[in-house]
Amino acid sequence: MQEGKNPFRKMNELCSRKVPFFFICDFTGDRVEVIPLYELQEHDIFCSNPLFSNASRRTYGKNTTLQWKKYPMAFNEYSRQFEKVMSEINRGNTYLLNLTCATQVETGCTMEELFYRSDAKYKLYFKDQFVHFSPEPFVKISGNIISSYPMKGTIDADEEDAGKKIMESKKEIAEQYIIVDLIRNDLSIVARNVKVEDFRYIEEIITNEKKLLAVSSKISGDIKEEYASRIGDIFSALLPAGSICGAPKKKTVEIILQTESHVRGWYTGVWGIFDGKDTDSCVIIRYLEKQDDHFIFKSGGGITALSEVTAEYREMIDKVYAPVS
Repeated sequence: MQEGKNPFRKMNELCSRKVPFFFICDFTGDRVEVIPLYELQEHDIFCSNPLFSNASRRTYGKNTTLQWKKYPMAFNEYSRQFEKVMSEINRGNTYLLNLTCATQVETGCTMEELFYRSDAKYKLYFKDQFVHFSPEPFVKISGNIISSYPMKGTIDADEEDAGKKIMESKKEIAEQYIIVDLIRNDLSIVARNVKVEDFRYIEEIITNEKKLLAVSSKISGDIKEEYASRIGDIFSALLPAGSICGAPKKKTVEIILQTESHVRGWYTGVWGIFDGKDTDSCVIIRYLEKQDDHFIFKSGGGITALSEVTAEYREMIDKVYAPVS
């Protein structure tokens, strides 16, 4: 774990002094960095979210077509991992598992160019190691209110009756029930009066290839007094994000580490901003990483007992995109 023995304690200290900072945590919690906002640029970190941006406006061929070629995992290999997950579900070891894959991508753009050309609620360029463009908030804190917004379920908007189809899908409904229950239980660790404010609403996502529809929910609560001004303790209690592992969380993470053929690293971790008053964080998805002389895009989706392998494979590939119109 970076940033000393306890970076979450550093988050608490900066929060108590109302010092704005950036924080990032990888999927397993082995790597955590906490950096005051005024130091971000010298660390080669540029980001944008609803609370803060240090990304100056730049033009990188916005009128040119984005080159984007993807080479996904072979269906047979995906099917092998899928069947392993299904066997764990049938044994009762997990009810929902987010299975992810690594896809090689060819593009004429640099990561920096993709960062500035992209249009996303949350985006991050991190030390020329990776760039990501996430539509999914993780946790927001405003005053005494903490809220989380799990996103589960994605469909091609061009499919006939796409919105109706995803909202009525038994698989997608079951998946959202599981993850909302998990997030509600997680928030109950640090908050009282936890409730589901909005169950299953659709958001539209524009990509370089197509338009997607994604389904989210909103769960909120009142932060317990013992967690007031202790942002580090809050995130330490809530990580990893439930929407990108599954339920039950601890056992599902074990199965993920035994099943997936790539190392997630920063992917499916969390980053966020404390602006001196409020906090806004996101899940690190829609993620492009530099590996040697090529790019790897990591993506996936939730697997339940009602999942069908071909549909899940297609969803994993559909999520390999850049939000550049």
